[in-house]
Amino acid sequence: MTNFNPNRRKFIQSAGAVLTLSALQAKGLTSAHTRSNLRVGLIGAGWYGKGDLFKLIQVSDVDVVAVCDVDKNHLEEAGKLISARQASKKVPQLYGDYRKMLADHQFDLILIGTPDHWHARQAIDAMAAGAHLYLQKPVSVDVIEGEAILSAARKYNKKVQIGTQRRSTPHLIDAKEQVIEKGLLGKISHVEMCCYYHMRKNGNPPVEPVPDFLDYEMWTGPAPLRPYDGLPHGSWWRTFMEYGNGITGDMCVHMFDTVRWLLQLKWPKRISATGGIYVQKGGKSTIADTQIAVFEYDELNCIWQHRTWGNPADPEYPWAFIIYGDKGTLKGSVMKYEFIPTGKGNRIAKDVIYEKEEFPEDLNEARIELHTAPATRRHMQNLLSAIENDHLPVADIEEGHISTASCILANLSMQLNRPLRYDPQKKMCIEDPEATTLLRRPYRKPWQHPYIR
Repeated sequence: MTNFNPNRRKFIQSAGAVLTLSALQAKGLTSAHTRSNLRVGLIGAGWYGKGDLFKLIQVSDVDVVAVCDVDKNHLEEAGKLISARQASKKVPQLYGDYRKMLADHQFDLILIGTPDHWHARQAIDAMAAGAHLYLQKPVSVDVIEGEAILSAARKYNKKVQIGTQRRSTPHLIDAKEQVIEKGLLGKISHVEMCCYYHMRKNGNPPVEPVPDFLDYEMWTGPAPLRPYDGLPHGSWWRTFMEYGNGITGDMCVHMFDTVRWLLQLKWPKRISATGGIYVQKGGKSTIADTQIAVFEYDELNCIWQHRTWGNPADPEYPWAFIIYGDKGTLKGSVMKYEFIPTGKGNRIAKDVIYEKEEFPEDLNEARIELHTAPATRRHMQNLLSAIENDHLPVADIEEGHISTASCILANLSMQLNRPLRYDPQKKMCIEDPEATTLLRRPYRKPWQHPYIR
């Protein structure tokens, strides 16, 4: 594994709230290495949790003090890999209970990479203990959890960066600057978003004894306790509504957040959705295999569609957004973007960038998504700037909450078979008391929901 030479990398801090691609290039932040010595902890040391932490280590000389995971195998592996990565070569202290970890140390920054049903409780507890956050998306599993995290962030004056890293993706920043901000699309009145990945795990594994290395009771935490039918890792947990919000909560949140960022949109006026389990009926999965959702704004509809079966509408854009204006169309994904003018005009296109030469250790990281690594590094740099210079990060908790809650409301609309209008000030669905009761999921005892009274 490649070690770093901090002398060959220079970090120039920016006081701006958002670092654009041109600013990153001009200020040398694309190869930045920050000397921060922040005391860092990681809760959730699986695939994405470790990956996020590795990107932080690449851009800042942090001190990874402790790591928590309920799977002892994950935990021990993470300890060794982090020791090899961080400059001190120190093995972080290992914990099976995040509450003990927070009690034993004073952290400057906590990264949370646990399953969705744990995000709210762990995020609020970490901020109450004095830490800033890098919180993976989606923010929460219910709307009121998201409101509680936002309230806690403001109460404790903590910076919270959500892992919606499309806002830090170089080619999409370029699309924002070169297409959106220059008005090339004209009047925008329609957006389509989609995901056609066959990512819905749908099997019938038998119930079996819980292995000694896994604390399944703690893994489940505030969620319903399902009979144990194999390790929940490897996305098996994502196939159950008990722990998340399906494909819409997992994948739409990224694309809808990207569109909102590009077009400077806030809360939708109305949300409606239809769908269900139409095709893949044979397994245990409880998430929809087919869904269409509409997020309505003034003279603009943002439409989401996913199918976990069949072929994508456009094989080049299986997970994507398309923004339609009267002067042109912008198609974007994690891999590229294209601007297609209406009539005469120049097409504009840009592909994803990789940083394999600057960060060769990426090539040795298990299961890494190489196309997301540059975006995650910039996301981490933006968070460090927010902490140092006291500005909101580009994917602030409020933005993450709007994107997450909108997707949750789409699922509730599908469940209730009617449109919903959410009032974030009153924290209720307008003229819909039944929907309002569904904004907060019940917690399994003894865990307490962090709802706002």
